Amino acid sequence: MERRAKILIVDEDPQWSGELGDGLARAGYQILLADTGQAGLDRFEELQPDLLLLDLQLPDLDGWEVFEQIRGIDGEVPIIVVTGRDLPERAACALRSGLGDYLRKPASGDEVLLAVKRALATEELKREVAQLRSQKVARTGKPVIVARSREMRQVLAMVDKVAGSDASTIFIQGESGTGKELIARAIHCQSARRDQPFMAINCAAVPQTLLESELLGHERGAFTDAKALKKGLFELADGGTVFLDEIGDMDPAMQAKLLRVLEERSFRRVGGTRDITVDVRIISATNRNLQQAMEEKTFRPDLYYRIGVIPIILPPLRERRDDILPLAEHFVAQFSTEFGKQVRGISKMAQKILLEYAWPGNIRELKNAVERAIILECEDMLLVEHLPRELIGQSVGGNFGPLNFQLPPDGIDIEEVERELIRQALEMAEGNQSRAARLLRLGVDAFRYRMKKFGFM
Repeated sequence: MERRAKILIVDEDPQWSGELGDGLARAGYQILLADTGQAGLDRFEELQPDLLLLDLQLPDLDGWEVFEQIRGIDGEVPIIVVTGRDLPERAACALRSGLGDYLRKPASGDEVLLAVKRALATEELKREVAQLRSQKVARTGKPVIVARSREMRQVLAMVDKVAGSDASTIFIQGESGTGKELIARAIHCQSARRDQPFMAINCAAVPQTLLESELLGHERGAFTDAKALKKGLFELADGGTVFLDEIGDMDPAMQAKLLRVLEERSFRRVGGTRDITVDVRIISATNRNLQQAMEEKTFRPDLYYRIGVIPIILPPLRERRDDILPLAEHFVAQFSTEFGKQVRGISKMAQKILLEYAWPGNIRELKNAVERAIILECEDMLLVEHLPRELIGQSVGGNFGPLNFQLPPDGIDIEEVERELIRQALEMAEGNQSRAARLLRLGVDAFRYRMKKFGFM
């Protein structure tokens, strides 16, 4: 399913932008228009185009102000300035800061088209380089992060920055299943601490009475079952990284002790009297709203401000749809190898279902769906009928589900309902009559009878 690049044209001249947009649309691009700077900013934030064509002379805002605000929203999107103003010095400065191109009006449609193709090709090259880097990481045992969407490429750009920095605390926030631990591991593997331990703990999975001992360790005899000295994660990870997943579930007493570790870089084992100094980077993560938790007085504000110096926000899968198919293909390849299958890919209709589903469980749910299909169903191609029923039901809106269908007050032609079901089954099965029959729980002969009845054969 090929995606058309979206181009936003911000220009106050409707005739010029309309003609330019028509030409670019004929070349296969999706065109968005705005005739003021504010409208351009609003449309950019709402629709997230792949490229911006910007006139510097706008009726409400200075073009360079719009340029700077766009760069603040997205530092990577290509921007091509097309203007009648002669600003060579500022244009050169903008080019050095990452502007896609600079064209003087009246630029011909062919000139603009060439500049657009060049800018988008450069952006595609960047994505390919990032993909090659991911493959290299996979070969060296480091985390593989599939990131084709702009949202995730921005996250990885932040990972690159913080990994090489001296930041001692990093905070990752995102819904369950978005890959918070994977990002934490990527930060560790790209840092100078890569050869030192990476220690992870889920604060929600460990009873709060044991969490202190897990993190700080304990001395022999510190409590009834403490029959030997035990080093905690902070001590074991000295020189490396500690990942505290679901830190929002940590109780207030342990939060106070963690704050002391962060501020002093030292602690005492449970039952100990000696301060132990460590050098660790602490990466915290949560799927909870810590602002709300602070208002409810279940999370300490001083700890929040200490761990939240460098925040990384992971978008849910529904907000990074450009990653859905690459992720699915990655998991198909992974599980095909793992389970000794020869699955070639994903059918077009199955791709459509995957793209339309909301993925409340995010990447974890997608991974589980593909793994189940490969283990139980797939032989050579992942098809619609291999997917969990809830995916298929949501993608077609559940219009014919037994719990969702409502009989209209004026009634309905049952023949039309049956005909529509036959049509949808054939579409989902991409014309394969046996698979379409299975989708409707019919035998092949019964399904073919209905195909003839409704003129499908």
